[in-house]
Formats: sequence, C-alpha cells, structure tokens
Amino acid sequence: MTGDTDDIIALRAALAAAEARAQVAELRASTAEIRATDAELRAASAEAQIAHLKHLIARMRQDRFGASSERGRRLLAQLELELEELETTLAEDAPENAVNPAVRATAPRSNRGRQPLRADLPRERVVIPAPTQCPCCGSDRLSKLGESVTETLEVIPRQFKVIQTVREKFTCRDCESITQPPAPFHPIARGRAGPWLLSTILCDKFLQHLPLNRQSDAFAREGIDLDTSTLADWVGACTATLAPLTTLIRAHVLAAQRLHADDTTVPVLAKGRTVTGRLWNYVRDDGPFGGPAPPAVWFRYSRDRKGEHPTDHLTGWTGILQSDAYAGYNTLAKPGRQPAPVVSAGCWAHGRRGLFKIAERDKAPLAIEAVGRIDAIFQAERTINGTPPEHRLAVRQTDIAPLVDDLFDWMRECCRRMSTKNPVTHAMNYFLRRADTFTRFLTDGRICLTNNAAERALRGIALGRKAWLFAGSDRGGERAAAMYSLIVTARLNDVDPHAWLADVLARINDIPNPRLHELLPWHWKAHQQVHNTIAA
Repeated sequence: MTGDTDDIIALRAALAAAEARAQVAELRASTAEIRATDAELRAASAEAQIAHLKHLIARMRQDRFGASSERGRRLLAQLELELEELETTLAEDAPENAVNPAVRATAPRSNRGRQPLRADLPRERVVIPAPTQCPCCGSDRLSKLGESVTETLEVIPRQFKVIQTVREKFTCRDCESITQPPAPFHPIARGRAGPWLLSTILCDKFLQHLPLNRQSDAFAREGIDLDTSTLADWVGACTATLAPLTTLIRAHVLAAQRLHADDTTVPVLAKGRTVTGRLWNYVRDDGPFGGPAPPAVWFRYSRDRKGEHPTDHLTGWTGILQSDAYAGYNTLAKPGRQPAPVVSAGCWAHGRRGLFKIAERDKAPLAIEAVGRIDAIFQAERTINGTPPEHRLAVRQTDIAPLVDDLFDWMRECCRRMSTKNPVTHAMNYFLRRADTFTRFLTDGRICLTNNAAERALRGIALGRKAWLFAGSDRGGERAAAMYSLIVTARLNDVDPHAWLADVLARINDIPNPRLHELLPWHWKAHQQVHNTIAA
C-alpha cells in the first residue's frame, strides 16, 4: 500500500511539473507574441511618421513662394534630420536585426519600393561554391537548374596615381641638332596636381563646403601628404586660370534684358575679429518666359552693404531688375542715369512672407485672408510659367490683373480701419508703398512674380557658412565669388561641376582666346551630348 501511495505522489508531482512547464511555455509564447505585437506597432507607427515627413519635405521642396520664406530652410533641415533619425531607428529595429526569434518571425517587413541599381555600373560576380553531392541522397549527379542573384552596392576607395609625362630627346646624325617635343600645358604653372584632383579640391571647398584644412586631414588619412598651404596655392592658381571664364559669364549675364539680384552675408576675418561682408549675385534666367538664352549667375563680393556696390556692379547695364526692397537698388532707377534708368520689379514672395508670419504666429484673420488672396495670384501665375511673354501678358491682363486690383483695394480699405502700429498694417504697407513695382509684372510678360531665382542661387552659400564659418580675407571673398559664379552656373545648366571643371582645367591653356566660349557650361554640355551620341 505504501508503494502505491508513493507512486501516486510521484505521478502528482510529475503532473504538477508538466503543468508548470506548460504554463511557462504558454507564458513565454504570450510574451513573445506581445513583443512581436509591440514591434509591429512600433514599426507601423514609425513608417507612418516617415511617410508623413517625406510628404511634408516634398511639399516644402516644391514650394514656389521663396526658398528662405516662412516655410524656411531651418524647418526643412529639422524635418530632414527627424526623417533621418526615424529611418535609422526603424532600420535598427528591423526584424532581421531583432534578437528574439519570435519578433524576427512575426514583425512586418516594410517594402519601400527599392529601385534596381543602375545598369551601367560595373558588376563583379561572386559565385558561392555549389555542393558536389545531393544533400538528400548523396548522389553526385547534379545538374544546374538556375541561379538566384542578389545585388549589393559597394564602393571602391578612391585611388591616387602619378602620371609621368615623358619627352624624349633625339639628335640628328647629320646635323647633330637636338630635338624634343614641347612641354605640355599644365592646369596650373609648376603644379603637381592633375585636373581631376584640382576639380575635386575646388568642388569640395565651394560645392560641398569642406574647408581646406579638413581636406588636408582627409588626404592624410589616405596616405597623401598635402598640407593646407599647398591646397591654398592650388585653389588660388585655379581661380586665376579660370578667370577668363568668369569674365565670359559676367558678359553673358549683363547681356540680359532682365536680371534677378540679391545678396547674403559673409563673415570675413579681419585683425582677430570678423566683419560682415556681402556676396551679391545677379542671375540671368529666361526660362520662365521661354527665352532661349542659357541661365547663368555672376557673383560679386564687397566688404559692406553700401548702395554704391550694386551701382558699381551694374555700371552700363539697363533693363528690368527684380529684387527685394533694399534701398541700395534705388539709385539704379533714378531718372537721368546713363545709359538709362533700370526698371524695378518687386518680389511677391518677400511681401507675402511678412503676412504669413503674422498669420502663423498670431492667427490674425486679416493676415490669413491676405495670404489666401496672394496664393490665388500665385496659382493663376503658375499656369503660364515657361510660356512666351506675349501669352503670359495676355493671361495676366485677363485673369490676374483683377485679382491684383481687388487685393490692393482691399488692403487700402483694411489699412484705413487699422492703427498704423498694427503689424498687419505694416505688412500690407510693404505692398502699398511699392504698388508700382509689385504691379509691373502685369505690363511685361518677361517679369517674374518673385525673385526666387536669386534666392536659390544663394542657397549653397547659406549652407556653407555653417561649415567654413568665415572667409579669411577680402581676397578670399572675391575668390569665393569667382568660383561660385562658375559652379552655380554649371548647376543651373544641369552640368556636373566636378566633371566640367576637370575638363576645363585640362584644356583651357590649350584653347585660344576666341574659342574660350566653347568651355562655358552650356556649350560644353552640348558638345558632350554630341560626343556621347557619336560614341553610342
């Protein structure tokens, strides 16, 4: 009887242990399921936020009301940073990176529409050794059925090489004279740098905003000893070599009948402190009215923002000047100016900006309505962008002029009923005091509604200030203006500045002056397209 009792006790203990193990297993399964659900919810939430941020960024990048307007660069940079952090976090928490197998098995995999890698990139096949025997039956009679290919993008570190240019000497056995081929031209005198290296340094400095001391450190990490003073010498020599092209761009810009003008601050080092210099830009962009002339931008540097600078820059030029309300441009429009006064045209993006800030900050009803009325004008103008001047003028007279007249009448009535100290009054008076310049686009189809072309050309400089902090001197500011003229003009013409500068530096010393215009970005681009067509 005692043995039976012991057996019963042992069975009960075994049953209790089995039930405990089952409960533990069930608890673990529930925990894994909860973790998987949490991971799924986090992933779904992160993907929704990413989609929303991408939508906002796309809308801001397509904003036609001004690059530095109320939708501003700071907010765009913050959104892009937030998007970067969300995508990085989502990748870190991806199922394939999860430690828990249950999470890895059940968490959703996001499909973001991965695009195939470019077909023209070189391919390197790495074939995994195939089995020599069947893993099931051990037979060695295997035949290839097909293959699965997974493509991974990889980068090869840049390589440096030394090009030896050899000029052989020959002597004549009859007259004993010695002959030797002439020395080829180099991009810079007595320079040991090739055109691609020089182009890389220039683009890193003026396009990627990487100061020369950081470039020197990067070269050192790759085993190349190029100190900052050497790089500075090369940049100065390249600026001098490329000066004729800067002159040609200036002539092309000043041959336009309509220009955009703007300026931005440039901190300049001066005797242990910094002073605020200015980079001015003058943009030729005939695209909005279907003009055939290629776009270009000419930059100038000055130590201050006195009105004498634009007067000096545009000496001898006359035409339509689109700009903000800076008083320094007023001298150009004065009667009696030779050869003729310029015609001033206002920027609606600048005017709208003040009203939008009030509408966004204070929720002022009148400011909100004003922005809505101005947006209707922008919407009507958008339909005629890129069409000939005659068509633009006809549409403006019939469709847009009534909107503008109603807006100005409404603004005048609002200002009569409000205090002069009201911020809305001040913002509306920005338009009303300059009604002639703001309505001038209604009488000339070549005039744009905004000065955004000039603002876009300055965008890189605003970003660069965060990296290089200040220009080293006035000469440095002038050098920057010259290089920005070349690089930004190339980008306006959809030309890769790196490839273009490398080819120009390799050829410019061999081309006679009458043919230098062939190296300008738009001619260079056309030549490259013909060359590629022939090669194909």
